[in-house]
Amino acid sequence: MHVPDGFIDAPTSAVTGVVAAGALAVSLRGARRELDERTAPLAGLVAAFIFAVQMLNFPVAAGTSGHLLGGALAAILVGPYTAVLCVSVVLLMQGVLFADGGLTALGVNITDMAIVTTVVSYAVFRGLLAVLPRKRRSVTVASFVAALVSVPAAAVAFTLLYAIGGTTDVSIGKVATAMIGVHVLIGVGEAFITALTVGAVVAVRPDLVYGARGLRQRLQLRVNGALVDAPAPTAPVAARTSRRTLWVTGLVTSLVLAGFVSFYASANPDGLEKVAHDQGIDKKAKEHATSDSPLADYGVKDVSDARLSGGLAGVIGVGVTVVAGSAVFWALRRRRADDVSPVNTGV
Repeated sequence: MHVPDGFIDAPTSAVTGVVAAGALAVSLRGARRELDERTAPLAGLVAAFIFAVQMLNFPVAAGTSGHLLGGALAAILVGPYTAVLCVSVVLLMQGVLFADGGLTALGVNITDMAIVTTVVSYAVFRGLLAVLPRKRRSVTVASFVAALVSVPAAAVAFTLLYAIGGTTDVSIGKVATAMIGVHVLIGVGEAFITALTVGAVVAVRPDLVYGARGLRQRLQLRVNGALVDAPAPTAPVAARTSRRTLWVTGLVTSLVLAGFVSFYASANPDGLEKVAHDQGIDKKAKEHATSDSPLADYGVKDVSDARLSGGLAGVIGVGVTVVAGSAVFWALRRRRADDVSPVNTGV
């Protein structure tokens, strides 16, 4: 769903740029409350993982593919404010280094793929957890539904933006039907990827999953015919996997997905590309400003072997994203620590 330059006119792109900038400013403040010494490293890893999995286009219909958007996954793992920043870091790396998603359309893409997916998915996720049993399995189920809903929601958001500032004269009804139809199918893939990833992390380190905090149900005992809460354990339950092991495993997985598995991804155009071509939305698409980048189109310039070129580009992308994301989130964590220091609290 990366929108290229030329699909949306300049005024609408400018407005979405302002919206995106405002949302990022709010998210920077909100993420300071979500991040701590445990979750800050995970946030950088989540950004890198989303970058890697977005390279894995999967077939959804005849001649059409889809890929993870990642808003729901990030929101559930590290929190909604941090999720907006995670996906935005990915979009920035893709636009600047890989010529994927227009630079003048960066505000459109952040609004659509980072803000809308995160807000919608996290609202659905929290709504479901309010009615589901307070168990870890409920987190996985709610993750599936939230991710499923977030993708067609992003398709609706793009359709609305196109209705306001589309550069071609195309029936909005046709655009909406095509976009929502194909992205419902893509949403199923997003739901499976999100639920499997969240479920895997919850299984080994539920304390690191933002969406699973506070879900552990207190053990109750029957005393004189009445249920009472059992005393809390005096010692914490040992984690099955250390944070370092989880981080290394996640990074290696991301590198393998981007550097090797991505070669076998579907070569069919994704949902937006297919709809744009079929409906004529792409008639005024512009060449990307960084189309001559050494990493444009997810390949390394002057490397003739397609598998090696794509693999190297994927590894570089994961490395750059994890470094950039980690730098942002560590800085926010340090800022939070400064805000609550004894000097600032007057203690």
